Amino acid sequence: MAETPIRLGMLGYGEISRRLSKLSKAIDLVPNITLVAIGNRRIHKATAITPEGFPEWVKMYESYEAVLDDPDVDAVYVPLPAKLQPEWAVAVAERKKHVLLDKPVAPDVAELDRVLAACEANGVQFMDGTVWVHHPRTAEMEEFISDRQRFGQVKSIYTCFTYYANPEFLENDFRLKPDLDGLGALGDAGWYCIRAILWAADYQLPNSVTALPGSVFNKGGVLLSCGASLIWGDGKAATFHCSVLSNLTMEITATGTKGTLQVHDFVVPFQRYTASYSTASGSCLEELPTGWKARPSEHSVVSDLPQEALMMQKFAGLVAGIKRNGKETDNMNWPAMSRKTQLVLDAVKISIEKGCEGVEVGS
Repeated sequence: MAETPIRLGMLGYGEISRRLSKLSKAIDLVPNITLVAIGNRRIHKATAITPEGFPEWVKMYESYEAVLDDPDVDAVYVPLPAKLQPEWAVAVAERKKHVLLDKPVAPDVAELDRVLAACEANGVQFMDGTVWVHHPRTAEMEEFISDRQRFGQVKSIYTCFTYYANPEFLENDFRLKPDLDGLGALGDAGWYCIRAILWAADYQLPNSVTALPGSVFNKGGVLLSCGASLIWGDGKAATFHCSVLSNLTMEITATGTKGTLQVHDFVVPFQRYTASYSTASGSCLEELPTGWKARPSEHSVVSDLPQEALMMQKFAGLVAGIKRNGKETDNMNWPAMSRKTQLVLDAVKISIEKGCEGVEVGS
């Protein structure tokens, strides 16, 4: 007998509503979750969402509170500006509803800890919306970098996520408003870079972080471009660059003692259902240095579902497990992954504010 689908509510904020429409289409592809309600304070304004583009059974509320109070809602997706998300995520958890929180999850780790404490106290699932980790390519790549024979020990990691924002985005997007988000490119693109570094480092926190010179701010003091280096006690190091001022780039290069992993589209695959990556093991130059031995090989991973649908499928499965068993049954510690990402992000921000001084990463 098939389980009853998890019933999802969403909170919309202005232009974020476009994202809701995209996610609604992803939800339609998986059987274990269904969208039942959307709350948006601008629902009747010309610039706001309208019922078009959503299933006819979805209830459209003019407030967030109505979604939280709806007894037909099991879980809530919260894609609000970073400074607003903790308040509403805590409210969701206190209604005994499960929380899917968009990234960046909070302005700092203290605010995130409020959310995580509320989720734990009320026995609800927490997950952030870092979509790429749910693609089957990620699991395949993890097998490679965990293989001591093919990859060895990780020594260096480089990640980059940039895109070129148009003037309207730079002027009006909430991610670049100090009173709404405040984290700018660091919270938007840098979150992905930091998560990828931690993923490659098996989620071991670095000892210290040092911002790279050359950060760029808008007139409101919000970051448009920045980068940082991360150092671990065992000698491995990482660097990342994120920006809304450069051509679209999504790179991971992880180098081990015996192998190398490279990805050129880690945030969003070039193709919707096929994603590739390259690996190399034991690479060296030919005897006469005119070419390589053991050249990199390309691998393709086909998925029946886009990664947004896979994220929703995973989240719904976790929620169903809690509803069925009274506790989380997954061995992945999703709250810890989010918290470690936030800790590093906070340290980068502090280092930038201190003029690129080294900053110890908290715990």
